[in-house]
Amino acid sequence: LQGGVPFVGGSSGNGNGNGNGNGNGNGNGGPIQTAAPSNVVVVPEVVSFKGSIVYAKEGNIWVQQGKDVRQLTTGGSDTMPSWAPDGSAIYFIRTVDGMGRWPSAGVDRDYILSIPNIMRVTPDGGERPVQVLNGKVNKAGRTWHAWTREPVLSPDGKTLAFVSDRPDPSQSDVILQFYNTVSKKSTIPNLPETPPLGHQDPVWRPDGAQLLYVRNGRNGTKGAPVIYRWDVAKGTARALTGPGYLEPSYSPDGRYVVATKTNSFGSDLVILDAGNGRELMRLTNDGSSWAGDWSPAGDAIAFMHIRGGIVDLNLIRLEGAGPSWTIKDVTSLTEVSGLDGESRPDWFIPADQLPPPTPAPTVLPTDAPSPS
Repeated sequence: LQGGVPFVGGSSGNGNGNGNGNGNGNGNGGPIQTAAPSNVVVVPEVVSFKGSIVYAKEGNIWVQQGKDVRQLTTGGSDTMPSWAPDGSAIYFIRTVDGMGRWPSAGVDRDYILSIPNIMRVTPDGGERPVQVLNGKVNKAGRTWHAWTREPVLSPDGKTLAFVSDRPDPSQSDVILQFYNTVSKKSTIPNLPETPPLGHQDPVWRPDGAQLLYVRNGRNGTKGAPVIYRWDVAKGTARALTGPGYLEPSYSPDGRYVVATKTNSFGSDLVILDAGNGRELMRLTNDGSSWAGDWSPAGDAIAFMHIRGGIVDLNLIRLEGAGPSWTIKDVTSLTEVSGLDGESRPDWFIPADQLPPPTPAPTVLPTDAPSPS
C-alpha cells in the first residue's frame, strides 16, 4: 500500500489504493508519447550540475553526472536507489524469485515468491552488488517474503532506515524499521500508524539527529499522508505537517524540507519550514511533479515530472537565501526517458565541491503543524 507514484493528472489516475490515496495518471502534458528504449536515457544537449544523481529505469539503477549517464545494474529487478552519505555505495531494492510455504485456509501451501532484498553496489559498478538484508522471513518452519522498500543510510553509516512488514508479514503492516550495519540487528520503533496503510518515505536529516517519514492515512476515500519527525536521541515522533504531504527531503542545513503536496488534481513541490511544517514556497503548479531531492549544495532541487505519460528528471535552480528564494530556472535533466516514478532520485556531491556547511538547527520551533 505504500510508496506509489503520486497522482499526476486529471481523470487519468487509476486510483490504485496507495497509502496516499492517489493513482498513477498520465499527466497533463499533452498526448501520450513513446519513451526511449529500456537501455537508453536521453539527456538534453546542455546539462550542468555538480555531483551525481542516482535513479531507476526499467528495473535497473542508473547514475547521471552532467551529460554522462551510466547503467549500474542490468537484471531488470532493481528499484529505489539511494546514496551512502559518503558516496562510497548505493543502496537499492532487488526483487528475486524464490519458493515459499505459508498457511492458507488452515493448510500449508507452496508459493512462488517475489522477494525484495536490500542490496549495496559501488557507484562505479566495478563490483557485483552485495546483499545487505534478505527479504525472506521464516516462522515455525514456514517461509514467506517481507515487503521491504526505500532503504536510506544514516549520515554516520551505521543505521539503515527502511519500511517493511518484517519479521512477520501476517502480523505487521509496512512500517518504519532500522537495521544496524555493525551489529546486523533490526529494531522497530513503537510509532503510531493507521492500519493497514503503514509508513513510507524515510529520510535522514544531514546531521543524523532526526529522520522524517510519512504516516499514511485516509480522509474518507481520499489519501491523507502526514510527514512525521523522529527524534533519534529521544526516540519520539510528532507530526510535522497536516494531511496532504509526503516524500520529504531536507535542505543541507536541515532548516527546510522540500515535499510533495497532493490533492485531487495532482501533485506539486513545496518548501516547508523544517521546524514547524509551515509551507514557505510553492515550486511547481502543474500537478505533475513529485519526489523532490535537495542538492547537497543547497542551490537546486531535482524532481520527477511526467509529460505525455513519460516520467523524466527535472531540475529547479534556486537563487538567494532561504526562506526568500526565487526560482532561477527549471530545466530537464532527461527527456522522454521513462524513468521509474516510484523510485525517488538521490543526489551526491563530493565534500570538496560543497560550500562551507551551515549547522543544522539545535532547537526547533514547537508550533502546531500547518493545515493542508
